[in-house]
Amino acid sequence: MQDIAEQLQAWHAAGRAFAVATVVGVLGSAPRDPGAALAVDSEGEAIGSVSGGCVEGAVYELCRAAILSGEPALERFGYSDEDAFAVGLTCGGVLDVFVQPIVPGADPGLDAGIAYIASGTPVALARIVDGPAALLGATVAVTADTHHGALSPARPSPAATLHSMRSAQPLHLLECAVVAEARAMLDAGRTGQLVLGLDGRPCDDAAQGTVTVFVESYVPAPRMIVFGAIDFAAAVVRIGKFLGYRVTVCDARPVFATARRFPDADEVVVDWPHRYLDSQLDRIDGRTVLCVLTHDAKFDIPLLERALRLPVGYVGAMGSRKTHLDRNTHLREVGLTDAEIARLRSPIGLDLGARTPEETAVSVAAEIVAHRRGGSCLPLSAGDGPIHHDLARPAETPAPATDEARVSAHAA
Repeated sequence: MQDIAEQLQAWHAAGRAFAVATVVGVLGSAPRDPGAALAVDSEGEAIGSVSGGCVEGAVYELCRAAILSGEPALERFGYSDEDAFAVGLTCGGVLDVFVQPIVPGADPGLDAGIAYIASGTPVALARIVDGPAALLGATVAVTADTHHGALSPARPSPAATLHSMRSAQPLHLLECAVVAEARAMLDAGRTGQLVLGLDGRPCDDAAQGTVTVFVESYVPAPRMIVFGAIDFAAAVVRIGKFLGYRVTVCDARPVFATARRFPDADEVVVDWPHRYLDSQLDRIDGRTVLCVLTHDAKFDIPLLERALRLPVGYVGAMGSRKTHLDRNTHLREVGLTDAEIARLRSPIGLDLGARTPEETAVSVAAEIVAHRRGGSCLPLSAGDGPIHHDLARPAETPAPATDEARVSAHAA
């Protein structure tokens, strides 16, 4: 939803009703990750995407219907051998899509969540996407120190006569559990599903008496810090921005570290690399990428001595194989263990036969993506397994467990 947040906020500020369809579960090969969203307003304007095209038309109609009915719904879109080109995913995957109508001012959780996302404030939006009908769509927006909204029956419903609905205590426990879990997922920058009992206890599988909660974590863009203001760095900066990173260039030499040489960088810093890294410890996390392009021992060794002991996502260093071996010797001399040195990607990048700065940047970017997503770095044509390695674990994305009527028209 983050990529369409600005337009959603504009609709919301104008008091215009709309519906948001969000991918909340993926099985097998699918074109978009959980959290991808398509939205349709009351005038029929559409923004975003949930599938890259193959089910957009059907999801658009579901959004229009939700605006009129005011009812949320969970739908499944899947591949059918008998009718592969009907509404479904011809790539062979399954998408679970939650469609939620939104009326500005009617839901404190959704109102706050949309405002936080649009402003760039870190927030986890937790929504009940499966479970008792009265709770479907109930939403809380969770930040580091507060939350908005409540997990109470979203609208009058016969299901509210259930014993668990008559008592406020189970819902209070459920809300406390959802807020705590969502805050932990926000801290880790994770998006995914939770299955909880109505009393807030974790459950292994969705079943009667449980709710499935989809938590979307919206956090600032991950950081890429490029050390070494060289010509290759300019190309790495451009591709880092393309991949969605907030990119910093750092070099101790003011004549090279200038905004004019790196117009695509979010910031250019003149400082010794290791000293700058020491100043950024509260601004880096497990998604942070460090690209060391200086290949100069007086810069590299103090920097890598620190970087390889930090919980960052990726550390790569430029240099020849001889430089790499010499660097490893120096790193051992300053006290790094073999396990710490093994975290270093050096020479940086994948073997693409790259020569130019732009080709080298593609090589570096490819290694970063493969490392983050668990890719094999082999040509896709050389294998027959899942394309999306980080989504190849079905147990992590449980399918909806109830109400076959909701999915029969679109099921695999």
